[in-house]
Amino acid sequence: MLQVEVAQYINSDVRVQSLMQVAKPLAGFVQRLKGKQGRFRGNLSGKRVEYTGRTVISPDPNLKITEVAIPIQMALVLTYPERVSHHNIEKLRQCVSNGRNKYPGAGKITYSDGSSRVPFHNVRRKLADALKYGDIVHRHLEDGDIVLFNRQPSLHRMSIMCHRARVMPWRTLRFNESVCNPYNADFDGDEMNLHVPQTEEARTEAVLLMGVQNNLCTPKNGEILVASTQDFLTSSFLITRKDTFYDRASFSLMCSYMVDGMDFVDLPTPAILKPIELWTGKQLFSVLVRPHANVRVYVSLTVKEKNYIKSKEEGEREPEAMCPNDGFVYFRNSELLSGQLGKATLGNGNKDGLFSVLLRDYKAHAAAACMNRLAKLSARWIGNHGFSIGIDDVQPSKYLNDRRQETIFKGYQGCDKKIQLYNEGNLPPETGCDAAQTLEAGITRILNNIRDETGKVCMKELHWRNSPLIMSQCGSKGSPINISQMIACVGQQSVGGRRAPNGFIDRSLPHFPRKAKTPAAKGFVANSFYSGLTATEFFFHTMGGREGLVDTAVKTADTGYMSRRLMKALEDLSIHYDNTVRNASGCVVQFRYGDDGMDPASMEGKSGAPLNFDRLFLKAKATCPAGGNEYLSPFEVSERVESRLLEDDMTPEGGCSVAFKNSFKSFLDEYVKSLTKTREAFESVENLAAKENSAIREKIVKNISGVTPKQLEVFLNTCISRYHLKQIEAGTAIGAIGAQSIGEPGTQMTLKTFHFAGVASMNITLGVPRIKEIINGNKNISTPIITAALKHDNNVNTARMVRGRIEKTNLGQVAKSIKLVMTSRLASLVVTLDMERIRDVQLCIDANIVKESIIQTPKLKLKQEHIKVLDVGKLEILSPDTDRSKIHFQLHSLKNLLPTVIVKGIKTVERAIIKKEENKKTKTSKYSLLVEGTGLKEVMGTEGIDGRKTTSNHVLEVHQTLGIEAARKCIIEEIKYTMESHGMSIDIRHMMLLADLMTFRGDVLGITRFGIQKMGKSILMLASFEKTSDHLFSASVNGRDDRIEGVTECIIMGIPMPIGTGMLKVKQRDTLPSKLDYRPNAILS
Repeated sequence: MLQVEVAQYINSDVRVQSLMQVAKPLAGFVQRLKGKQGRFRGNLSGKRVEYTGRTVISPDPNLKITEVAIPIQMALVLTYPERVSHHNIEKLRQCVSNGRNKYPGAGKITYSDGSSRVPFHNVRRKLADALKYGDIVHRHLEDGDIVLFNRQPSLHRMSIMCHRARVMPWRTLRFNESVCNPYNADFDGDEMNLHVPQTEEARTEAVLLMGVQNNLCTPKNGEILVASTQDFLTSSFLITRKDTFYDRASFSLMCSYMVDGMDFVDLPTPAILKPIELWTGKQLFSVLVRPHANVRVYVSLTVKEKNYIKSKEEGEREPEAMCPNDGFVYFRNSELLSGQLGKATLGNGNKDGLFSVLLRDYKAHAAAACMNRLAKLSARWIGNHGFSIGIDDVQPSKYLNDRRQETIFKGYQGCDKKIQLYNEGNLPPETGCDAAQTLEAGITRILNNIRDETGKVCMKELHWRNSPLIMSQCGSKGSPINISQMIACVGQQSVGGRRAPNGFIDRSLPHFPRKAKTPAAKGFVANSFYSGLTATEFFFHTMGGREGLVDTAVKTADTGYMSRRLMKALEDLSIHYDNTVRNASGCVVQFRYGDDGMDPASMEGKSGAPLNFDRLFLKAKATCPAGGNEYLSPFEVSERVESRLLEDDMTPEGGCSVAFKNSFKSFLDEYVKSLTKTREAFESVENLAAKENSAIREKIVKNISGVTPKQLEVFLNTCISRYHLKQIEAGTAIGAIGAQSIGEPGTQMTLKTFHFAGVASMNITLGVPRIKEIINGNKNISTPIITAALKHDNNVNTARMVRGRIEKTNLGQVAKSIKLVMTSRLASLVVTLDMERIRDVQLCIDANIVKESIIQTPKLKLKQEHIKVLDVGKLEILSPDTDRSKIHFQLHSLKNLLPTVIVKGIKTVERAIIKKEENKKTKTSKYSLLVEGTGLKEVMGTEGIDGRKTTSNHVLEVHQTLGIEAARKCIIEEIKYTMESHGMSIDIRHMMLLADLMTFRGDVLGITRFGIQKMGKSILMLASFEKTSDHLFSASVNGRDDRIEGVTECIIMGIPMPIGTGMLKVKQRDTLPSKLDYRPNAILS
């Protein structure tokens, strides 16, 4: 009994015999330590803190993006300890005399001897007069104070940023809507938290590291995060329409909107002078970017908006600024020359947008000031102009209704034809599909087409003033699909990626006949939301909606746990002063971060390239006008480039990566080629004309694509100097950033599986489950697929032959007959092969191969002597049993087992599918194989397959077959592919870091409790992760010590961690140096 009590005192979950069971044991020591609410996670790794506030949030476009408005009620409770000095003594005296209930007041006073007093009603004046230098007054929050602002869930570091306080009336926390994005906040009742740092060091660090203006970009991929949303985009889109003009009064008023009438504005020359001076909306944006001549901001950029019309034919010139929809935005030296501004220019997620360019070229302050101006202009303009939505915005015209009926009728007819063919058994199957799958794929295609068609008609028919249309065009909310669902047709409802399943026997609902495959019976909604859904349509619609809700709930839990594991595994990785990435114990994970030591947050180019050369070249040409200077010939350009690339700062020793040098060189080579091409094109035209025009011709060529020495020099120097500024700083907690960059997009992914690369029947797991599989390093994954390249990839017959070698072929598939032959002396099985069929499918199978296969099948227990080959297509099999009474049964069981013997192919392969890729330019087809199942080694060794280009998506199999480096590459490629197929872009450097961490010990370690344990983490870290008690017990038994180096351990012990600003320790001399006497020596001593 005593033993039970003691055991339960330590761990109240121990199993006890039912006789000794105490009523309900108290929580033991182990229970106090473990779990989310236990000591480790609830009280040591994270604590409840003072000086915080929480309330509902609301928008206020008149605040700067760096500000947050704090209600007076909060400011009265939150205090900051300010030390009295001769600068602030008067202000603090006033605060103390106001007391604790009047703003701006003070909560208490702490004296230098450690005692403190609260300024109560009767002693306030006395305490205020007695203030001395060095006392600390806990004063109420005031304007300009530094506060931390946070919204849960905190998925990435931009979920908590530093703002400046603005104490205002009313009861909500307010901030500029541009800052919604990083917090992922909306104003439908969200609440946010506020923290007040209590020391000068904390405030300094908050401003410099966490300030909004220092976090405009996300380190996930370098895209801008703090940017205009919703209303701001709509109003900018309407203001910059081609037909929008303003007279002097309204233009001046709008200019004063954006600077509160408090700043100088230089009005540009009006676009129209007579009969009345008129300015365009585009000129207003030129003013917004550069209000007056003293603002030296010269922005040059080109952006293609959503409504830009690309050239249809190959080789045809792009319309660019001549786009009929005005979708080509062109800023040159801060003047908006063409284009209607929308999400691509002003919104988040575009590296070539206006704010991104301002941030890269003119630093954070310019971008922030521009955002502030735009917020004020938009809010005030759209308030006066009005922008609302009514039922008539979604009312279809008669023409639209007729077209819709016609499209739906045509689609239904197409579906009926397919169903009829299917019922008759005449439907031609698609690659790798049976008849039912082919029917489903065909019908789904037709029905999706109906929705798209009606949507197109609907978008054409709407008036340009239509509110939903405006919103969808400028990218502020909604899409053409939403509009067509409201007006024309809701479309097919899918459940689990298919049409609505059968809920009753052979039918989806009892309203339909059995085995019905018609669109209506399988969840096609022909009505629009305007016309209203029928009862069955409504039910199908709710099925689709319910799936979405369940999906979201499941996904949240999954991604949350995944993010936590990633964070725990990667938290202690940081960059050291020798450019290596090491963990807390100094173990090298990467010799150079991301192979080039660049900071992902400041990457400007597509797919993680450091610079966007095209834009920088445009900027160099715009900011250095040619004037009367000579242009360079293509040869001179090449010469100057070559000499510049040989200098120190372009060598690997000078900190320049080979990849950057190559991309830079290839860009310049391309430019030289285009210059030569332009020249040749003009020469061929001019040959017909007289030779004296050659000077004019040369001038035209150079105006089109020439470059002066100064422009080239500026371009080269800008690129190179900017590249060197993008090196990542030592001390950066790159592990934590990487974990957040991979974990945060998980919340936006869907959970479903997708169809694979153009083959309808091949499902591949994507989304959160796939990321989970890769990160866990699972031994068995749900859809292993080997992509095999063929040696001869242009012939479908060779592809079929190779497929035959890989796919499993049973004896039952190639045998004409398996007969039991009984004579008076002998009983045997005779197998006859269907040689014609074998020839047709081009398999190399004969009786000898079948004999080998039968011998190698252990289940049959047949030896060499039991099988006779009669001829190429015939075998005789004798019973291995000599007992005459059993021979008959033995042969019968053999006859049943023989058809399952695999005579050709790889056992672990489920099936192989030929994938056809058509090249439209050359009109040729390329074939490759997709092999479902494992067996990479066998597939690579199959004749006709190019093993060097054959890859698998199973990380552990790649590791076993090709080694650890290949496994690392596989992890990177698979995470990248999964993210890209969901439209997420993540800098490859984060994935490289994760892959390196999983493979740097020479084995693939999953980010699970077992993998993290093998990564050599400390005891406290493992205990704060999972299985707390086990780690603590085993560490105690083995006498392990913890050196308190990692992040978790430092947090638990409450000391600074050796990452970021905690990386450096400052040495201070405690003994004072001897006093030096600078007087001349005395003559008489």
